[in-house]
Amino acid sequence: MSEALAGPDGALRCPWALSTEDYVAYHDEEWGRPVHGDDALYERLCLEAFQSGLSWITILRRREGFRTAFAGFRIADVAAFTDTDKERLLADPGIIRNRAKIDATVANARVLSDWAPGDLDNLIWSYAPDPATRAVPKTLADVPAVTDESTALSKALKKQGIRFVGPTTAYALMQACGLVDDHLADCTVRGAAPQGARGTARSAPTGR
Repeated sequence: MSEALAGPDGALRCPWALSTEDYVAYHDEEWGRPVHGDDALYERLCLEAFQSGLSWITILRRREGFRTAFAGFRIADVAAFTDTDKERLLADPGIIRNRAKIDATVANARVLSDWAPGDLDNLIWSYAPDPATRAVPKTLADVPAVTDESTALSKALKKQGIRFVGPTTAYALMQACGLVDDHLADCTVRGAAPQGARGTARSAPTGR
């Protein structure tokens, strides 16, 4: 039996989506929808890293603050951040002021700025599993926290020098960016956008 719950509009949704009003639009319009583009995926990668050890609602409610603080998560711009910028970020109440995560966000941008356009997108999406191989979750207990694909993606990114991207963070990224569809079986949003494998897993970007 599915654990999907009816919201105020009567539509069935994943239970977590009804825990706070902020989650409803995120659940309905973003979570599990395919995200493409290097800067967009870099933003999601960074936000998932900042979420580590915290609840996602904490990050979601500060997302606009993060975007302002990190130059819209444009890789080229963040790669140019200086120590002065890092100190500015540590004093910014609009974000999570964690020095290690701030340092990683800037360091990751510097790594990615040397990649060819599309490399981050291609690398991440190459680890999307075939939907036909995945069971449709009926309860929250059916939704994994880590998978073989997320572990492999984590290793691939770390091999390229990307920090703060363990297997759990990598899987959260996969869920948020539509590489997998973890909406519950009876959730009204399930299947709203296509998921699936794209490309072949590789060990390194092409570079510029």
